[in-house]
Amino acid sequence: MNVASWLLWGFASTLLLTTTLAVSQALGLTRMNMPYMLGTMFTADRDRARLFGFVAHLVNGLVFSLLYVFVFQSWGVASWWRGSLIGVLHGLFVLVIGMAMLPGIHPRIASEQHGPTANRQLEPPGFMAINYGIRTPISVLVSHAVFGAVLGAFYKLA
Repeated sequence: MNVASWLLWGFASTLLLTTTLAVSQALGLTRMNMPYMLGTMFTADRDRARLFGFVAHLVNGLVFSLLYVFVFQSWGVASWWRGSLIGVLHGLFVLVIGMAMLPGIHPRIASEQHGPTANRQLEPPGFMAINYGIRTPISVLVSHAVFGAVLGAFYKLA
C-alpha cells in the first residue's frame, strides 16, 4: 500500500466530496448538510456543530478511502471508473443503510415512529434521505462517485 498516495488522494477526494455536497445544498438540490448532521452528534451548539462535523467528515473520508485503497490493492489496479463504481456502491450503502440507522444512533435526530422531542429536533432522513429533498439521493450518489473517481484516478499502487 502506498501510504503517501492514500493520504494525499484520500484527503483530496474527501474535500471534493464535501464540496460537492455543499454545492448541491447551496443550489437547492438537497437540504441535507452532512457535516452539520455529523457535528450535531457531538454538540447542540449549531456553530460548533459545523466545525466538528467538518472534521468528523474528513476523518470518515480518510477511513473510507482506506477501504477503497484496500480494494484497489486487492485488484492490483486503480482507475477512475473502478473508483466511481465503488463510490456508487458506497453512496447506496449510505442512503439505504446509513440513513436508516441514523435516528437510532444520533442523539438529535427524531425518528419517524416517535417524532421530535425537546432533544431530538432534527428531521429524520427517511428512506434514501428523501425527507431532505427528492434529489438528495442523486446528490449523494454523484458526490460519492466523484470521490471514488478521483481516488481511483490518482492513487498510485505500491
